[in-house]
Amino acid sequence: MTAARVPEIAGVPPDRRRAIVVGASSGIGAATVRQLAREGYAVAALARREEHLTSLAAEVADEAAAAGGRVVTRAHDVSRPDDVPALFEELVRELGGLDLLVYAAGIMPSVEADQYDTELDRAMIEVNLVGLVAWTNPTATLFQTQRDGTIVGISSIAGDRGRKKAPVYGTTKAAMDHYLESLRNRLAGRGVHVCTIKPGFVATAMTEGLEGLFWVVTPEEVARQSLLAARNRVTVRYVPLRWQAVGLAIRSIPSFLFRHLNV
Repeated sequence: MTAARVPEIAGVPPDRRRAIVVGASSGIGAATVRQLAREGYAVAALARREEHLTSLAAEVADEAAAAGGRVVTRAHDVSRPDDVPALFEELVRELGGLDLLVYAAGIMPSVEADQYDTELDRAMIEVNLVGLVAWTNPTATLFQTQRDGTIVGISSIAGDRGRKKAPVYGTTKAAMDHYLESLRNRLAGRGVHVCTIKPGFVATAMTEGLEGLFWVVTPEEVARQSLLAARNRVTVRYVPLRWQAVGLAIRSIPSFLFRHLNV
């Protein structure tokens, strides 16, 4: 029987390829699981939709095994933060340790221009922000103890300014950026890297049917650039990179002008 061929990844030895991806049933999360599994990682894929996780694991099973990797799945609702500590410990034991956490869970329900719905807003806060904190807390505790590890948060350019179209979605992303920066500063002296990813428009169910999109990229491209940025210890990466210039321009617009723009 031929031994599995573990792909070469600069700076990532085979015995340090253990990852948890939260929000893995579709989009950027699923694409990240696929890439990691094909690179020989032992990956725990988490999301609410168990049937999607099962299909994902079956899809990459042969390629993952050929590279020495594997995918384990767990149905998990990130709006239930009390479930995280026990599940985290269980997964770390099953993976044999942990080197990488990718938080890709996020929702953006459609909100009308004159709609103010606390339940919708609360759901976004719970998934986009509270879930992130719930998963990064035990991860940060473990990583600072072992003095190694990487945390990747999938944020959005929507957090750069207060846009009228999606007030609470943008708020959760701005809060996510602030939190990840604080976490990065706190863990910097402990050998732990925290990487914030800020995509523009991505071809996912979240953007399906939206008008006026441009520079749209695939989830696979976001996953590729996110992992590359994390491995190069980039702190903040816009995807694609041209959004960085757009973000700078948007942030420079005075508020009294920005409120009249439909961006």
